[in-house]
Amino acid sequence: MTHFTKYQALGNDYVVIDPRDVAFEPTGQDALLLCDRNFGIGADGVLYGPIGPVHASRPVQLRIFNSDGSECEKSGNGIRIFALHVAARHLPGVREFTVRTLSGDSSVRIVDQPAGVVSVGMGEPCFEAAAVPMLGITGLAVEQPLLVDGRQLTVTALNLGNPHAVVLTEHPTRELACALGPLIAEHERFPTRTNVQFLRVLDRRTIQIEVWERGAGYTLASGSSGCAATAVAHRLGQVDTGAEITVRMAGGEIGVTVAPDGTVTMTGSAEHVLSGTLAAALVARLGNHAGQDAAVPHSEPAAVQA
Repeated sequence: MTHFTKYQALGNDYVVIDPRDVAFEPTGQDALLLCDRNFGIGADGVLYGPIGPVHASRPVQLRIFNSDGSECEKSGNGIRIFALHVAARHLPGVREFTVRTLSGDSSVRIVDQPAGVVSVGMGEPCFEAAAVPMLGITGLAVEQPLLVDGRQLTVTALNLGNPHAVVLTEHPTRELACALGPLIAEHERFPTRTNVQFLRVLDRRTIQIEVWERGAGYTLASGSSGCAATAVAHRLGQVDTGAEITVRMAGGEIGVTVAPDGTVTMTGSAEHVLSGTLAAALVARLGNHAGQDAAVPHSEPAAVQA
């Protein structure tokens, strides 16, 4: 009996918990345990879904948890992973559908299922400080000064379903992300915390980033971060409109396009790593579910309803 599947997208790994396979709905505390790399399965986050009936013509609902137990409004890599799971398990033969998360709906297209390539419509970024939110300014949060540990930085903040703060630098490194990332993410001017990207524009169709996620820390790759950094480079006139921009990250590359209307589309790969069964002892430690059997009777999904 399979209780979970694990996927990775350029080294950004998620545990997928399908309601059809378990008798519990994970909480933030459960996600914290499941993501623990010493006492749990180990992952950057948990994807719980699909929630409710699955129809190709209706949004497929998903909950996303970070490894620190907080619930995430949106994850580009998480949505790509979840799209592959839904296409393989629940909507065989369907190549386009919509995924609904806390931040709203994202259109997905299975480009190449065997290769795990998925395209996601990430929406239009908002640079208004109130939408990020970023305190201390009104209007656009573009190229704003931010004092961090006695160091004056320039950041551009935006909301793309979740908050991001982008710092341009000639030398984005893991060490820089780990040193300044948590200080920016937890800065008092970002009351809901923020994801952080350190961005270098290599040319008009290539950028490089290092990522610190507010709910997972240093991350090898982040689809949402790649989109946010591309949106900032586009806003500053440093990359081309309508062209696929290659985003280089420590874990690999994705392609991001900013259309003339400002909407952002991301294309990248993900892969199924393993499927497994939760031990009874671990199930007994999951939130308020002590003593429950993790498994539910397996049933095949109903025929696809377009």
